[in-house]
Amino acid sequence: MSEKSQPVESDLVRLQKVLAQAGLGSRRGCEQLILAGRVFVDGQKATTLGARVNSRSQTIVVDGETIRIQRPRHFLLNKPRGYLCTNKDPQRRPRVIDLFPVGGPRLFTVGRLDENSQGLLMVTNDGDLAHRLIHPRYQVPRVYRVQVAGHPTPAGLDAIRRGIHFSDGFFRVHSAKKLKTRGKSAFLDLELRQGQNREIRRLLARVGHKVMSLERISFGPLRLGRLKLGQYRPLRPSEFDALSEYLTDGERRPGGRKKSRRRSSKVRAGRSGGRKRSRRRR
Repeated sequence: MSEKSQPVESDLVRLQKVLAQAGLGSRRGCEQLILAGRVFVDGQKATTLGARVNSRSQTIVVDGETIRIQRPRHFLLNKPRGYLCTNKDPQRRPRVIDLFPVGGPRLFTVGRLDENSQGLLMVTNDGDLAHRLIHPRYQVPRVYRVQVAGHPTPAGLDAIRRGIHFSDGFFRVHSAKKLKTRGKSAFLDLELRQGQNREIRRLLARVGHKVMSLERISFGPLRLGRLKLGQYRPLRPSEFDALSEYLTDGERRPGGRKKSRRRSSKVRAGRSGGRKRSRRRR
């Protein structure tokens, strides 16, 4: 590269962040692309996660395709059962992204709902926002409406609130509320602050209840509302602002990473040139 074409230091951004901005996944997922040797910058294989690049002046190629920074897009989807939250499936099963038009922006899901679960799912190409929404630091609450076989006892619900040890970790729900019974089944509202693989199903099975249906009805300030199964819509400006506010508040909570106001407000400025500070949302 000639001296004239050398990138300006102030324009350099971490490579994984650029990949996330191009819609290749969350920052964590983009780090895996780099570690797998699938990313090239100006013809040279990227080898370190801390590499900084200028996406305007340097050529970045992933799996043989030159990336382009896309306009951030954010959608709310009511996921049906039978769809996978992955962009690649060797078995060619239905994927969430198959519900969106071909030829649109490169999209991915924010977190996951397992194949047999349904409900609220955010789908985006905004890897930076997705990274923050699923990071344990922010403790974004997810509420699930669950139908189980049998009638859970107060002791059983208390057990999953306190938490149970599994071979791959310690799982618990933040809150558990019994809503009603129907015949030999019961309906519960369960809140999680971190998502683990099939966590709710495994917790309830441990206290003797099989999950018959599982639907996510909220994610942070987002609500499923009357969105029909299999349908999606763009995030409303008020919903995007609420997400931005929630994440900014998360940085002020104990254990959150403190940033300057200028930096923490940049969840994504594409929707709004500014936002008002208001009371904390929980």
